[in-house]
Amino acid sequence: MKKYDFIVIGSGIAGLTFAIKAAEMGSVAVITKEKMFESNTRYAQGGIASVIDKEDKTYLHFEDTLKAGAGLCHKNAVKLTAQKGPEMIKLLSEWGVDFDKTKSGSLELGREGGHSKSRIVHVHDYTGKAIQEALVNKVRENSNIHIFENCMGLDLITDHHLPEKTISGSITCYGVYVLDKNNEITTFLSKITLLATGGMGKIYLHTTNPAIATGDGVAMAYRAGAAVGNLEFMQFHPTAFYDSSGIRFLVSEAIRGFGAILRNNKGEAFMKKYSPELKELSPRDIVARAIDSEMKKEGKPNVFLDITHKNPNLVKEKFPLIYNTCLSYGINITKELIPVVPAAHYQCGGVIADLNAATNINNLFASGEAAMSGVNGANRLASNSLLEGMVFSLTSLKLIKDKKILNSAKIETSIPDWDDSGTFDEKEWIYISHDKREIHQIMWDYVGIVRKDLRLERACNRLNLINKEIEEFYKKTKITKALIELRNISLLSVLITQSARFRKESRGLHYIIEYPEKNEEWLVDTIKINNRFIKRPINDDGFTSILRK
Repeated sequence: MKKYDFIVIGSGIAGLTFAIKAAEMGSVAVITKEKMFESNTRYAQGGIASVIDKEDKTYLHFEDTLKAGAGLCHKNAVKLTAQKGPEMIKLLSEWGVDFDKTKSGSLELGREGGHSKSRIVHVHDYTGKAIQEALVNKVRENSNIHIFENCMGLDLITDHHLPEKTISGSITCYGVYVLDKNNEITTFLSKITLLATGGMGKIYLHTTNPAIATGDGVAMAYRAGAAVGNLEFMQFHPTAFYDSSGIRFLVSEAIRGFGAILRNNKGEAFMKKYSPELKELSPRDIVARAIDSEMKKEGKPNVFLDITHKNPNLVKEKFPLIYNTCLSYGINITKELIPVVPAAHYQCGGVIADLNAATNINNLFASGEAAMSGVNGANRLASNSLLEGMVFSLTSLKLIKDKKILNSAKIETSIPDWDDSGTFDEKEWIYISHDKREIHQIMWDYVGIVRKDLRLERACNRLNLINKEIEEFYKKTKITKALIELRNISLLSVLITQSARFRKESRGLHYIIEYPEKNEEWLVDTIKINNRFIKRPINDDGFTSILRK
């Protein structure tokens, strides 16, 4: 057993921000599935939204976020996030992030879809990479932070694991079982556990996410009894680079903010048909559906992004990562159109957490993309994600300090070791591994950008069967990383599909053909807990209190 005051599962901006500050109060273990540099944060190109310019106002950032969220944002969460923007930018600068500046020395601000003002603070087109490097360096300097790379969480440890424990009322998290780099299962115990495991884009066939994004934190939390919500709202980034070999990488929204135009295979600029006022700067859900519609009309696998009308030197200067990556695939973006396709990008739902990042499980917190903080609603506003992850990681630590939770929490030492008695049958695994490809295809075809009742029903039937097969196989087989990931994406594909069936309206990222309009009676959050879907009215308080009653 390994014992720490804090366990952080994940090494993106949410997890590392928490770790750096938590180390001031106690010992910290950072558990990450790959190397420290590998996270969704690293691949964030655009930047961080923050009110910096004198012409911009916090209430405008607040209103832009609410508008993008299509009525499902929690106002207090949005207000808190918008207010904290400048403070987070200052903190990152102190930690070593060198944001782009104008000739006069002020922060250079970009503009992205859904924003009424230029407020995107960035480092060229690789902001996430610059932030990840600065945070990792900061963490490695701290002797109170212990790093465990190539280690993957299996399941959270709760009261259910205690010998002869009778469960009544709320439950408590005591740590996590971890598959370590030697393929052995280690018990990590702590007083406080933070889930910061990022997204779940790898559930889909096309995604901008790295291979690690299999929704592990949300799956673990759900199995432990945590409430999850709004999983039907998967944001598809409108513009991922398309290549027939299957290569996908993000072509940042900032390039549209700079003036890039979307064109169909006939060369027509089509966004004016779908959003005459904002065109290419429309929120991502609108742009993604427009591209999807054009692709289906033409029977083509992609559309194009055109930046050839802009000064070539400026394009290279502002977007060096996109320019060089496209060039490596034979496309000079200053002279040629960029083939793009929508791809699963960001999960707006997740483990339900309040304004302090607390979940309905005691001593378990969730931040970043793994959490449903209330900020994103039915559609995330561009470049709010990095900001959100920082803000709620820090509010959780303020609660822990103010309420002296670390003093009252204890490390539970009566936890039994993991039972690893299964036998690995390689031949059997070959059959089961086919399920991963089937899940990807089902989710893309039936639970994608545009949905239909019959498709969702068919997806549910097949995905439930696959999930049952995988659970049966999991119980009798020696644990491997690939099997854990398969188990997690299988469970989450079921939850996403059931959530989509449950919402009988079109709102934000969830568009269903039979219910094309918003239904104000459905101005609610969807919660999946204890195998039941619950409609919960929006309120502006901590919004997890209802789950603890």
